[in-house]
Amino acid sequence: MTGSRSFHAVPLRLLMRASLVLLLGLVMAIRPVAAQSILRDAETEMLLNDISEPLIAAAGLEPGGFEIVLVSDPSINAFVAGGQRVFIHSGLIVAADNANEVQGVIAHEIGHVTGGHSIAIQEAAGDFAGISILSLILGAAAIAAGAPEAGLGLLSAGQRAAIGNFLAFSRSQEATTDLAGAQYLSTAGISGRGSLAFFRRLQNLEYRLNIPQDEGSYDRTHPLTRERLAILEELYQNDPAWAVETDPALEARFQRARAKLIGFISEPEQTLITYPESDTSVPARYARAYAWHKQAFADRALAEVDALLAGAPDDPFFLELRGQILLESGRPDEALEDLRTALANSRNNALIASLFGHALIATEDPDHLAEARRVLRTAVQRDNRNPFAWRRLGYIYSQEGDIARAYLATAEYATLAGSPQEALVNARQAMQGIPSGSPDWVRAQDIALIAETAIEQQDGRRRNR
Repeated sequence: MTGSRSFHAVPLRLLMRASLVLLLGLVMAIRPVAAQSILRDAETEMLLNDISEPLIAAAGLEPGGFEIVLVSDPSINAFVAGGQRVFIHSGLIVAADNANEVQGVIAHEIGHVTGGHSIAIQEAAGDFAGISILSLILGAAAIAAGAPEAGLGLLSAGQRAAIGNFLAFSRSQEATTDLAGAQYLSTAGISGRGSLAFFRRLQNLEYRLNIPQDEGSYDRTHPLTRERLAILEELYQNDPAWAVETDPALEARFQRARAKLIGFISEPEQTLITYPESDTSVPARYARAYAWHKQAFADRALAEVDALLAGAPDDPFFLELRGQILLESGRPDEALEDLRTALANSRNNALIASLFGHALIATEDPDHLAEARRVLRTAVQRDNRNPFAWRRLGYIYSQEGDIARAYLATAEYATLAGSPQEALVNARQAMQGIPSGSPDWVRAQDIALIAETAIEQQDGRRRNR
């Protein structure tokens, strides 16, 4: 796991746009959404897909159209932002004790999806038409800072009424979503113990942060946690699935992925405190491998991975990590065997393919370029949202003299990187060298049209400021 490889970090603004309605809820956050990143990792994504699969089926959704996205953010949070896409903060995974707790959160967020709440919130934004953005920001910030009177004073009576109506609307949505999530857990035969445990954790956090627990609290977007707990405790404890235990294999996978994430996002010193060397469990070795690697102690990192492989020599994710450490320690030739095997054992996972393709290029051996091109083309066909794979593929095309497709790959990268002007220039260049009407030419044309629209929207926002 690194910022650019086996836990790819992609700016969150590439996947969602903040709206005025979201602004009210996010203005109290430590970091703006646009500054956050998406974390991508093959093992973690497979886990999240597997633990959510029975819930998706219980809700009557199509698995292919549903996606869980991991956001690099230390806060305990999850949200839905359009369509069937659920965003989960890394802080939530770290805070969870077990997979069942995360399933409870996912069930709740699926309730938002099936309830069409993203669309409903956008429609409710009409109530904010008369609210000055500046007054909204200042007022909400003052309220969050513990000065509700000052915050309300910054808003007119009409604005206060509009915000009050919206918050009441949000609380109503949350209450119905709690019930929907409970139903999906029950239908899937999954215990609600984890859901209750997580609500209690949130309640304890509210107490520590001195968040008001009275009915008259102005700035609540959710019902009082104690009320939610009272309702859900009765539902869950009387449900036939209450005593159902999580599959031990699934739980073991969660603990691995959680430790892996901690090793990636935490300072190495903290990771080594959380997982001391006396702990020889799989999660502990996994986390320490990242800690040692981040400190540039490649031999110690490899020793941890070799211990993991001693017990599971064919594990694709252990092999992936070993290859990554070798690659990022300046030993790409030694990384190839591990990454090639990891790719085969993972059934050609697109993210592992991207790392393998990068390693082939990093050897600087021209004989490896053809294999790298095949691997990376397969990677982007399976997963079109990987900007790093597109960038590497563009490099290969340029080395092979296929300049038109190098432009096309660069246009794909620029689109994912949120650079519409760069995407437009490269897409137009690609269209000049690719046969008109061919699939690649049509794709370049599509990118150009998307980029032109994005540029027009940016220009419109600038004029309206």
